[in-house]
Amino acid sequence: MKPTLAGFLLLLTGFAVGAVTQGTLSAQPAGRIFELRTYTAPDGKLGELHTRFRNHTLRIFEKHGMTNVIYMAPLDAPASENQLVYLLAHKSREAAKESWAAFQNDPEWKKVASESQVNGRIITKVDSVFLSATDYSPLK
Repeated sequence: MKPTLAGFLLLLTGFAVGAVTQGTLSAQPAGRIFELRTYTAPDGKLGELHTRFRNHTLRIFEKHGMTNVIYMAPLDAPASENQLVYLLAHKSREAAKESWAAFQNDPEWKKVASESQVNGRIITKVDSVFLSATDYSPLK
């Protein structure tokens, strides 16, 4: 069974509300946007993708103004075998565009990306969806 975006967002909201009540996620100004990203890795490369995010990517995202909200691994096959799903927050679509451009041109990122792919690509597909919180969303 393929998970739906609506089901995923419902699950995500539960995680985010839990994070807010635990004090690990602060309220943000109204009007920010979210970017839901799904990365698909080649067979056998998901561990390398997680390592790159764990050791480098999150920190470099923050350096360029992107807010890391949540990183998740699908539970059911086949997605559990090769996908990473995460949510970023941006001040606006324009801020997202600027942050991604700065990130992609960052010398540290270029070095990390190159070094992490010495044994071949670790991402074969990227899906990105920009979202805004509804007026009734606990997380905005």
